[in-house]
Amino acid sequence: MMKISHHKYLAILAILFAIEFLVLAVSPHDRSDWALENLLAMIFILVIGLSYRPFPLSRISYTLLFIFMCLHEIGAHYTYAKVPYDSFLTAQFGVSLNEWMGWERNHFDRLVHFLFGLLIAYPIREFYCRIADSKGFWGYFFPLELTMAASMMFELFEWGAAALFGGELGIAYLGTQGDIWDAHKDMALASLGALLSMGFTLILNLRIQKDFKEEWAASLSIKNKKPLGEDEIIRLIQEADRKTALS
Repeated sequence: MMKISHHKYLAILAILFAIEFLVLAVSPHDRSDWALENLLAMIFILVIGLSYRPFPLSRISYTLLFIFMCLHEIGAHYTYAKVPYDSFLTAQFGVSLNEWMGWERNHFDRLVHFLFGLLIAYPIREFYCRIADSKGFWGYFFPLELTMAASMMFELFEWGAAALFGGELGIAYLGTQGDIWDAHKDMALASLGALLSMGFTLILNLRIQKDFKEEWAASLSIKNKKPLGEDEIIRLIQEADRKTALS
């Protein structure tokens, strides 16, 4: 089988996403909410597109990002609180997931927050390993932390947008569905997804990476035994004074 080039693979994903976007852009449930939901999405897609030549990601990372964005567009079309997954399952399979699980709310937003962590953590890890040269323990810890931070920043963005626009648009965008702990649960699920993603990546690398244990140990070793803080500030000032005196 002929191997698809990196460029063609990304082009295929872009075309498929563009088709989904255009289809779901027709008659969304709430046009204002759809536009607001897609604000960050379009910025994110623009960044991915502009970064392709100087910093292409792996096919795995692009695929994970593609899956997440496709799910997001479904949420944007219906508004997250009204995605008819339960009606679809009932019509197609005669099973109500909400009834079976004892749910009283629409949980599509919970699923997407969980998948945000699960799907986004690996691309973030690739970024860290290639830019910051994170290895060993830090190659798993920092991607987890940044994914959790990104989830928190999105919740703050939601809060700000809802406070700015208010009314029905603000309520639709927040999608709390009356749950005062909605933001906390969303962040917890995103964190769980990221933890599972990094846990799976760690186990896989433990099995296939020959120097895994050595790299892990080296990442936790002390690189500079001298204290920083005020000691480092004094050292830098003294070094700057010496250079000034010599010049």
